[in-house]
Parts: sequence; structure tokens; C-alpha cells
Amino acid sequence: MSAAVARAPIVVIRRARRDDVETIVKMLADDALGGPRGRLETPLPAAYLAAFERVDRDPNLTLVVAEGEGGSVVGCLQLCILPGLSSQGASRGLIEDVRVASDCRGRGIGEQLVRWALAEARNRGCRLVELLTHHTRVDAQRFYERLGFVRNHVGMTIRF
Repeated sequence: MSAAVARAPIVVIRRARRDDVETIVKMLADDALGGPRGRLETPLPAAYLAAFERVDRDPNLTLVVAEGEGGSVVGCLQLCILPGLSSQGASRGLIEDVRVASDCRGRGIGEQLVRWALAEARNRGCRLVELLTHHTRVDAQRFYERLGFVRNHVGMTIRF
């Protein structure tokens, strides 16, 4: 058992609700890469709530949170199930937007979230799970490699 799991707090991983959106947005914006992409305003911009509604309605998308003691949201991720023709028509899982609240990092919460996503993807028939992480997130890369992910692709993006 890894040291992170040995000291991991008990969290409940549950489907995100509309009232979690503000906390999720804050976690997504809580670093040098996410900060410029986000808009932390009160009230929260309507685009976030509209996006949440689209995600919540899509049966191939699952946005979950890790709920800690007292019901506080301390982590999140989104699992996307992507049907496809490659690999003999196998679906693949895509893990996105993995975040743990800055004051809760290093406690095994992220590992619990990712392990939940892997199990869920397997249960939903995926033969492969992928994720992308920015090349500057070296700590995240070590974390994912420790969980068994292998560097084997070159990610490319275009922003509009």
C-alpha cells in the first residue's frame, strides 16, 4: 500500500451537483495554468452553469467530486466515455480536469478519484483510459506514472 493511500482521508466520490459548480471552478482556476482560463466572479458567469447542465445531461460524461469531512468538496474530475471504431470498436475513457483543493493535496484524494475513474471506465466497457496533462505539470506526470499510466502519445491542441 502506498504512503498516500495509507494516510488518505475518507472521501465520498459522488456525481457533481449544480451547487458544486462554484467550488469546482475555483479548483480548476487554482494554479498558473488554470487561473487565466477561468472567471471567478460573483455571481458565477452563466456559461459555467450552462456547461454543467450539458455535461450533466450527457450519458457519456460524468463529472464527480470528492466530498470530505463535513461535506466539503475537496476534489473533482470528469470521465468521458468515447465510443469509437479503433481497437475493434472498443470505447475508451478520457479523464479530464482532475483537481484537488490546494490545502488537501498530497493526502491521496487524487489517487482515489483516478482509481474510481479507472474502475468506472472498466465497468462501462472501456479497453483503454487516457488523460492529458500539460507538459509543465511534472508533479502530475509523476503521479499518473505511479498509478500505471505510460507516456506514449504527443498531445496537440488548437484553441479558438
